[in-house]
Amino acid sequence: MGKDVIIACDFSSAQAIFAFLDQFKGKKPFVKIGMELFYSEGPDIVRQIKARGHKIFLDLKLHDIPTTVRKAMAVLSNLDVDICNLHAAGTTAMMTAALEGLTRTDGSRPLLIAVTQLTSTDQESMEKDLMIHAPLDEVVMHYAQVAKNAGLDGIVCSPLEAKKVHNACGHDFITVTPGVRFADGDAGDQKRIMTPAAAKAIGSDYIVVGRPITQASDPVAAYERCVSEFCD
Repeated sequence: MGKDVIIACDFSSAQAIFAFLDQFKGKKPFVKIGMELFYSEGPDIVRQIKARGHKIFLDLKLHDIPTTVRKAMAVLSNLDVDICNLHAAGTTAMMTAALEGLTRTDGSRPLLIAVTQLTSTDQESMEKDLMIHAPLDEVVMHYAQVAKNAGLDGIVCSPLEAKKVHNACGHDFITVTPGVRFADGDAGDQKRIMTPAAAKAIGSDYIVVGRPITQASDPVAAYERCVSEFCD
């Protein structure tokens, strides 16, 4: 499995994301479409970006009763995205239902990954707000194992946890890691972060990079720096 850099395209309009992508002349970076853009523009924005030749990680983090998630995933599968996700906290029943909905009649489907704990969550907030008192890394490992046993392809996790996830779940179990920043960059609201080079060394399969690329003075150069540090 090749490593790749996924750009978190957290824009609020089609005009904004197309202006951004138009800068990548001749390049087709892997992009993440999140709630802001999807809720603003609807499913058609996914179709338009896919038609331009980009791979898409549709980051909607579904979390609902199994029947609702199964039906929603069937709709998302028709958008021909490459990766989609849900919250592992929704339980095995929900994840199994998601796989059922995501799988097309020919047996194909996008990759399905689970969110364990958001990279903005630390031990203190997890204990105080979620009443989860086990160590954070143990919680992530448990959620990863549950996701694997449910048949999912991988998880979203902090790059700090990628190596442990691979040790526990195997190297074919995908780790998609946000919380990546350049060594000379701003951490923003991320608490558990790592540089692209360090994420590569620790075994992340995909890194998700947003503001260090989208808000850079030269986004293409910032993207190429990420690719150089992480993929080469």
